[in-house]
Amino acid sequence: MPEKPVVIGVAGGSGSGKTTVTRSICQRFQDKTILVIEQDYYYKNQSHLPFEERLNTNYDHPLAFDNDLLVEHVHKLLHHQPVQKPVYDYKMHTRSNEVIHVEPKEVIILEGILILEDPRLVDLMDIKVFVDTDADIRIIRRLVRDIKERGRTLDSVIDQYEHIVRPMHLQFVEPTKRYADIIIPEGGQNHVAIDIMATKVEKILSRNQTSTT
Repeated sequence: MPEKPVVIGVAGGSGSGKTTVTRSICQRFQDKTILVIEQDYYYKNQSHLPFEERLNTNYDHPLAFDNDLLVEHVHKLLHHQPVQKPVYDYKMHTRSNEVIHVEPKEVIILEGILILEDPRLVDLMDIKVFVDTDADIRIIRRLVRDIKERGRTLDSVIDQYEHIVRPMHLQFVEPTKRYADIIIPEGGQNHVAIDIMATKVEKILSRNQTSTT
């Protein structure tokens, strides 16, 4: 039997540096096959709604995510079965018709602002990480990302942050910090925390390998 994949959850506020932490993990385990599953890909399909209604979607609320599908996909990957990962179209505010074929890997990283909010996902994780970054840094990063990558205007990003992102962060994202095994201040720049997590991953991989031989 193939060894069970190691599942790492990487949570934190929008712009906290989750992607940088994820890349750091990937660099530490270049000898392993690693799969990254972004929670952002699992926003609910809104094709049944008029475009005007889609614009009102609160993407920072837990109900925006199709966690049922995400949980199903993680279970399949843990049983060494491939999945078809959905793709989200941020300009049309709904799921794209495209999918990405994903094969199971030795290490699976689940990344997203609310990846620690759903107990079903938390129960599947071997290591739970929360990337903790100051709010001023996070809003600057979000501004740059949404304007450059998602075609947003400066005013719309600021308005969304003030009325949706910040309140949702305080209500839903920040409380999930309590479920983390490791809290990483300032994201991927914290090499000590990354080293600690890498050591833990190595131990789990070694344990899994021993149990399957």
